[in-house]
Amino acid sequence: MTSLFVTGTDTGVGKTQISSALISLLKQRGQRVAGMKPIASGCYITSDRLRNDDALVLNQQANVQLNYDDINPYAFELPIAPHIAAKKVGVEIDASVIHRQFYQIQKKADSVVVEGAGGWFVPINDKLTMADVAIRLGLPVVLVVGIRLGCINHALLTVEAIKCSGLPFYGWVANNIVENTESDAIVESLKDRIPAPCLGVVPVLSASQLVMDHITLLDSGK
Repeated sequence: MTSLFVTGTDTGVGKTQISSALISLLKQRGQRVAGMKPIASGCYITSDRLRNDDALVLNQQANVQLNYDDINPYAFELPIAPHIAAKKVGVEIDASVIHRQFYQIQKKADSVVVEGAGGWFVPINDKLTMADVAIRLGLPVVLVVGIRLGCINHALLTVEAIKCSGLPFYGWVANNIVENTESDAIVESLKDRIPAPCLGVVPVLSASQLVMDHITLLDSGK
């Protein structure tokens, strides 16, 4: 099984939920799986320094347990765009650091699920974006589409950008983040237009329901 890079049409579309579900599905296939959240804004201060809930969820779900700093090398307290948060504390996010850390994690696991920050073109410094991180890691991409008004445009623009990157487009997940009477029509429109498999359609879930029950993995050697 290859590792995966999870991106989204925007922030707040459920990347962590889907990443966590992918980890669970890979574990069911007998894989040693690690999670990675290379860049995280909106962290909170603990006795062990800054921590991010998304990164903690991924590490908790994984069966390859790692030190927090390994899975989240860049953590920022302010809940703002990563490159702005980094500038405010005098840090420049270095894609080569993320690449080296990913390589170290990859040596310990069969698969690594890497969750991006925000959307595909979110800047990480003055020159690079999250897309450049994905390209540097060379991973197949899973796109999480937050199903709501305006998402078709966001999804199709992101799909075009992923295609232009040259990375394999593994598939996409329709994640219903709000109740929407037109959800089914939106999803069908996207299925007609996105040249990659729909890995699942996730309804608005209660806290007790599992995302992994609504998505799948491809079987074509992955």
